[in-house]
Amino acid sequence: MTTFNRRQTLALIGAAAAAGLATPAIAQNRKVTVGALRFTSHSASFIALERGYFADAGLDVELKFFQAAQPMAVAIASGDVDYAVTAVSGGLISLADKGAIKVIGGALSEEPGIDGQKILASDAAFQAGLTSPAQLGGKTFGMSTAGSSFHYMGSKVAAAEGVEMSFKPLQKVGAIIGALKSGQIDAWSIVPHIAKPLAGSGDVHIIGDIADYLPNYQVTTVFTSAANASDERETTESFLAAFSQGVSDYNATMIDRASGDEGVDQMVDLIHKYVYTDRPRDNAAPSIINGTMRLNEGAALNIASVRDQLEWFQSEALVDEAITLDTLVDASYVNTIDA
Repeated sequence: MTTFNRRQTLALIGAAAAAGLATPAIAQNRKVTVGALRFTSHSASFIALERGYFADAGLDVELKFFQAAQPMAVAIASGDVDYAVTAVSGGLISLADKGAIKVIGGALSEEPGIDGQKILASDAAFQAGLTSPAQLGGKTFGMSTAGSSFHYMGSKVAAAEGVEMSFKPLQKVGAIIGALKSGQIDAWSIVPHIAKPLAGSGDVHIIGDIADYLPNYQVTTVFTSAANASDERETTESFLAAFSQGVSDYNATMIDRASGDEGVDQMVDLIHKYVYTDRPRDNAAPSIINGTMRLNEGAALNIASVRDQLEWFQSEALVDEAITLDTLVDASYVNTIDA
């Protein structure tokens, strides 16, 4: 298995240049479409594009934006998108079972000590007593679709608390936010850069943390078509190398603050080109900073978490019970964590 970080990647590229050689991907200047959501957690792709890491790896990258995980998985399967970052979903697993896609790395995980995804309650539900996840019994939890990551998270929280609740599919994140603020649903869970501003509005309240229920949750994964994983290895390795440079820059700047406040300001400027673009930069900056969660260095994948997700989807009869982890994951590209 191969792990990439920025230093190693630059060393490899430098060695190739010194030898007068170019990688096949650089020689080809391969056109690649990368799927993303306009979330801070997708910043590695934005950084790799803006700072030329994709170009240095020989990839001519175009970003294509989506509003939910399921359409992105379909786009990978159809060939409209080459690589993407999104949560594991029932649809993604079913497409893997059909031989259409493979998970090849990790992007975002819950990590102890790092502020993560929040459990939210509408103001109406909060005023009626929903002040902690223990009171979720009989409540309505928002999700994009059945078999989405929201469905998984909500079910895991309810099971841990020993309560039952209903789920309402609303297709898009924007629709879920509207339903939560208006009290049409009682609860939801989402990344902090969305959760904290919602809570600040007074229409929504934070009542818990997903990390308390899923402490090592592999929130999002890097995935591609099965054909790319098996037949386009050099291009796929080039993508992961450049993506991992973006990850390293993001973590060093936003988590470790290696470049101080000036570095954070520069990173916020870059991310704001893609996230909260409808807001002035200064208004968007607090939300972008609030969304800081450590991304997986080298796109390392928590295989134990992915296994748990697969088993949950199977237990809910959302995917075929015969699907194996090897059907879903190609673990040959990055380091894996089985804990």
